[in-house]
Amino acid sequence: MDIERPSLPQLDKILGEEFPCLDHGFVRLIDYMGSDQAIVQAARVSYGKGTKQVQQDRGLIRYLMRHQHTSPFEMVEFKFHCKLPIFVARQWIRHRTASVNEYSLRYSEAVNQFYIPAPDTIRQQSKSNRQGRSTETVPKNLQQNVLNILKKHARQAWQDYKELEKVDLARELARIHLPVSLYTEWYWKINLHNLLRFLKLRLDPTAQHEIRVYAEQIAKLVQIAVPLTWEAFEDYVLHAESFSKIETEILKDLINNLSSEIDLQKIAEEKGLSKREIGEFKAKLYRSN
Repeated sequence: MDIERPSLPQLDKILGEEFPCLDHGFVRLIDYMGSDQAIVQAARVSYGKGTKQVQQDRGLIRYLMRHQHTSPFEMVEFKFHCKLPIFVARQWIRHRTASVNEYSLRYSEAVNQFYIPAPDTIRQQSKSNRQGRSTETVPKNLQQNVLNILKKHARQAWQDYKELEKVDLARELARIHLPVSLYTEWYWKINLHNLLRFLKLRLDPTAQHEIRVYAEQIAKLVQIAVPLTWEAFEDYVLHAESFSKIETEILKDLINNLSSEIDLQKIAEEKGLSKREIGEFKAKLYRSN
């Protein structure tokens, strides 16, 4: 039986379009497979478009998301073309559940483009986060000093690279002194389940600014492709919190002590939760240990 590949016109019209990231980078959506409908079809193990209403599809996707039934989300895939600094790529590649093909400096010449941060993103080391920068701004003279050093190093690295090129040194050797601020490119193909895991980590405010810029742009494209899934992802993953056993006990005590003043049922209904969601929320909160 031939299955029609669903098309998303709002996504098709921006295929291949460059969305700028940082000073020289970009994200392009090259291709995609599937939609919210593909997820519900996989969950129901059906091949036709089905007779379910949108609201029923929404409820199923939300159920899958909050109960971590992840395999239906793997039915949707995206292929991106990204241009990014090498140090961002080295962070990115730690998300190993994807297919990647990167521009090779063994076969091709380097391009004279190095990432130089915007002045207002230059920060000192955070006192509370060992792997991140502070949120406090630094003096203008310090910003300028840092920029001067980075630009000087990039210029010198490029001049040296061109000198090695003049003596016909093998590209695989000529590249070894180039800094990680140099831009690279790759094709990155990933299914929706693993892409959402990537976005959960890289959209976090504590993620490094440079990779977060790319995550934010990719997130905009995902929202267009799978709006129902994105809504569920925001509710149950991106903006959700998990609680330890002790924290849950504290919440129970707080609610029990205020039970005469609050109505969980009413509050949950006002927030737009379905009856099923309200029941699951109460069961989770009051589940015996």
